[in-house]
Amino acid sequence: MLTAEAHIQTSRPGRYLIQLCSHANDMGQHRRHRRRAHPSDNTSERPQIQHAEWSDTFGILRLNWGECTISASPGTLTLRAQANDDEDLQRIEELITERLESFGRRDHLRVTWQQPRTVG
Repeated sequence: MLTAEAHIQTSRPGRYLIQLCSHANDMGQHRRHRRRAHPSDNTSERPQIQHAEWSDTFGILRLNWGECTISASPGTLTLRAQANDDEDLQRIEELITERLESFGRRDHLRVTWQQPRTVG
């Protein structure tokens, strides 16, 4: 399995964790109702949120492409994306980056993923 991580410095890590997971949960709910346009529609396949759960300090998003875990600690939001192949890992990275940078535009939030590596 391939993995990538991002460590984002922010004074409000819990806020972004909750906002991202809540948004993903809403996307998953809409999948069952009607198809909505989403910024990630420029890829050949739309993300399908299969599961989203979160607390104030930890969240997990399961998508058809893989999963992303999110943790909030004082001053840092940590993301860990996992997928079976490079293409799906990149899709997860792009989706999460796009959403978080949009949510955090006033705080100039920037997501930078570390090089993916194989997990044993």
